Amino acid sequence: MINITIRFFEELNDFLKKDLRKKELSKSFKHRTTMKDAIESFNVPHTEVDLINVNGESAGFDQKIQDGDVIMVYPVFETFDISNTSQLEQSPLRNLRFITDCHLRKLTRRLRTLGLDVQFSGDLSKEELIKIVVDSKRILLTRDHRLLMRKVIERGYLIRSQNSEIQAEEVIKRFHLEDQLKPFTRCALCNGILEPVDKDDVIHLLEPKTKLYFNRFFQCQNCSQVYWRGSHFSKLKKFVNKFSLTRTSD
Repeated sequence: MINITIRFFEELNDFLKKDLRKKELSKSFKHRTTMKDAIESFNVPHTEVDLINVNGESAGFDQKIQDGDVIMVYPVFETFDISNTSQLEQSPLRNLRFITDCHLRKLTRRLRTLGLDVQFSGDLSKEELIKIVVDSKRILLTRDHRLLMRKVIERGYLIRSQNSEIQAEEVIKRFHLEDQLKPFTRCALCNGILEPVDKDDVIHLLEPKTKLYFNRFFQCQNCSQVYWRGSHFSKLKKFVNKFSLTRTSD
């Protein structure tokens, strides 16, 4: 038997039963397994882990556990300086692209409203979703922590809240996206790019009152959906302004 002592820090405790949180835990394994498998035996997805410290030294997911190991597991650091340690996450990407699972339709629309590139999995099977994640290098956003335990998934995040607005805040903070947001530049329906369009070019698509009261329009270059700043816009702008943005001119 191989016996280890392990502790999970900060939000990684979200994945543990209440009586196991924020304390050292002991566990025995019949065989030498990897750090990844040992960590995920506690239902903590590897995509949530940024640093593993074993007996005072940094370790990777593929390192095998040893009898007597004392393992400290940390989430993504937001405020601590760990520049001299060996982080497990890859360097931040310049242009982050996401894909959401079938349960996050509302979150998808909110993130697209903020200008983020978000593909929605819709009716795809789990295997089809995983293939897209791997092939397109998109970051998986999901409510299913088991999906994040797939070894081929390099980047992902488990959405905690059930409220779509709070979910959006989670994503922005987790991936430090405050400076990458470009509100009202993407289609909330299909993720296409919005461009200004002359009223005369889309007037045949407008309702009578819209034709009468509005003159400024935007159209999706992918699905041709037309947008204008009607009564709903003030609500959307209030949501966008929560992120202290300056790109929401009228």
